[in-house]
Amino acid sequence: MHVLLVEDDALLGQAIEMALARWNHTSVWVRDGHAGLSAARTNPFDLILLDLGLPRMEGIKVLEALRAESRHVPVLIITARDELTDRIHGLDAGADDYLNKPFHLDELAARMRALHRRALGQSRNLTVVGALCLDTLNAHATFQGSAVELSRREFALLRALAERAGRAVSREVLTNALYGAEGGAESNTLEVHIHALRRKLAPSLIRTVRGFGYLLANESQPKASAR
Repeated sequence: MHVLLVEDDALLGQAIEMALARWNHTSVWVRDGHAGLSAARTNPFDLILLDLGLPRMEGIKVLEALRAESRHVPVLIITARDELTDRIHGLDAGADDYLNKPFHLDELAARMRALHRRALGQSRNLTVVGALCLDTLNAHATFQGSAVELSRREFALLRALAERAGRAVSREVLTNALYGAEGGAESNTLEVHIHALRRKLAPSLIRTVRGFGYLLANESQPKASAR
């Protein structure tokens, strides 16, 4: 997943950011509400972790603004506000889940997985596309029944393609899956990883969509059209 973390507590933010990296997610961390709203408006995220007590703009205002703009990215509120009225207000404003501080990172991970599966219409930790199977919980891949050894970034890239199988995925989305919206990759890095995946899987499985990005073919899509 590509995650936006909006949290002003430096220690907690750092702990969550490090955990996200361990869980094979990419992330962008901002520390105030205005920055969070701007990041959510300008970058594609799979999930937002949103504190409520933020400088410059309250988290609830960020959430209300996103929902008013019909941005449906899943939002998990993480906050020390544990009153029932706060939880009701957050959920009514459009939050998908609500987690009170302090919390265990394992619970955060489980809630994130549940929200992501719900957003994708999945009920398991497996993403299956034809002969390709990704275990998103353990970052493990098999193809035609055999295990495929992938680096962390290769798995993140393949996951981004598999979750959108049959659809063209832009270079921007795939680069974000690799490195996050802050970038830092060389101009040909995406192509290098795509080449590695084709070599480890099958040359025709990942197709180039010229001028846009790449597509992971569904089993039902004819191989003859691959390029």
